[in-house]
Order: sequence, then structure tokens, then C-alpha cells
Amino acid sequence: MTHEQIWLIVGFIGQTVFASRFLIQWVVSERASKSIIPNIFWWISLAGSMILLSYAIHKVDPVFIVGQSCGFLIYSRNIYLIKKEGKNKKNDPSKIMKVN
Repeated sequence: MTHEQIWLIVGFIGQTVFASRFLIQWVVSERASKSIIPNIFWWISLAGSMILLSYAIHKVDPVFIVGQSCGFLIYSRNIYLIKKEGKNKKNDPSKIMKVN
């Protein structure tokens, strides 16, 4: 297997991971009977974007690099906001039980 064939496989893996996020979002939404974007959607987006960004850098494709870099930042920010919201809920005084 050549170096280029390995990178081609990496590219297809990245594309498969990235595309799978829509399948997961669709299944979750169908089960809930409403449109939902589950947290795993953002993690899969981040992983797929990272793999595709690596492939784009290898191919030295500036259009692909810029597109995946922007997406990577957006997915990272969404994950940060989700985690921040979770921490805020844990620290919410109205949720703390008082022991007498």
C-alpha cells in the first residue's frame, strides 16, 4: 500500500465519520418526533472535521483547509458551550438540596 493510498483511506474515513453525524441526528429526531441535535452530533462533527482537515493539509488544498478549519472552530465552540451549560446547571443554587 502506497503513502497516497493510505491518505486516500484517511480521507474516506473522515468523510464517513463526518457524514454519519447526519444519520445519528436523523435517528434521534425520528425517535423524538421533533428536530433534535444531540451532543454526540458535535463530537462526531469535531472528529470528522479533524480527520478531513488532516487530509486537506496533506493535499495542500487551501479551500478545503479553510472550510474544515472554520467548521472545527464552530464544533469546538459548541462543545465548549454545552460543557459550560452543564457546569452552570450543576452549580445552580436552585438545584442544590439543603440538608437540615
